[in-house]
Amino acid sequence: MKILIGYDGSECADAALDDLAQAGLPAAGEAHLMSVAEVWLPPPAPSAYEIVEEARHANSPAELQRDFAKSCAAAKEALVLAERACDRVERRFPNWKVSVSSSCGSAAWELVAKADEWKPDLIVVGSHGRTALGRFVLGSVSQRVLTEARCSVRIARGRVEEPDFPVRIIVGTDGSEASEEALKAVAERNWPAGSEVKVVLVDDPLAPEFLGKMIPPLGEALAEDKLEEQVWVERIANRSRELLQASGIKVSWTVRFGDPKRELCKAAEEWGADSIFVGSAGFSNRFQRFVLGSISAAVAARAHCSVEVVRKTSS
Repeated sequence: MKILIGYDGSECADAALDDLAQAGLPAAGEAHLMSVAEVWLPPPAPSAYEIVEEARHANSPAELQRDFAKSCAAAKEALVLAERACDRVERRFPNWKVSVSSSCGSAAWELVAKADEWKPDLIVVGSHGRTALGRFVLGSVSQRVLTEARCSVRIARGRVEEPDFPVRIIVGTDGSEASEEALKAVAERNWPAGSEVKVVLVDDPLAPEFLGKMIPPLGEALAEDKLEEQVWVERIANRSRELLQASGIKVSWTVRFGDPKRELCKAAEEWGADSIFVGSAGFSNRFQRFVLGSISAAVAARAHCSVEVVRKTSS
């Protein structure tokens, strides 16, 4: 498993490192820590000698510009941060291969660019604490990474617990291929003994019932649909148990009614969940990724616990 971790030295970034212990990660893997210096002004112009020396190794003007940016003071400070975080990760996961790098520019875009190049299975970023309004406005680095990344993203709001402490995981499902990927991701992880998974299916019954009352001829058809829906719910429940019970983790199931974006977060808060796993449909272009009609992005913005949005990556 390959994990890209964004780190900026903040409390929320440290919480993201602590949260790794609750993510069910394998004992062995590969992690890359990246710190990005958000430099708004360009570094001082290089001397003629520096230009000649760097140009000997650069294959293009863009590559030359990146090399100069990496050598600026802010990038060097960012690298020190990444190296400090590297020590923490290596102590927690001694069998992992851990590397570091730094860059200059927009933190979100640099992380996504690194992910496109390195092709991790998962990106981990912290999320700054925000008010309800702040969580609703999707302006943070974590939300931008979630929008643009092609792989799974974990937005960490970890609770600091003892190592190997049992965790509680909510998995949102709707029977789709995307939500099945979320179930598979949970099933494949190595969870501490005593951990629990609660599979949550959220149904919004308001619209069908309202239409049935307003247009009586639709009542019978809606009643038939409701019976079919019960069969559908049972099928999803059985499939979820089949995927998760093979991993040996304790599994429970619940159906909630209302808006999935709110109900999944409420279920996690009421149950004291440590994380929520949700699937995300694949996108074919940036515009589709930007138009976040998905439940996964809204849950990631609103939840008070860590949220992992699972995307199936092409092999």
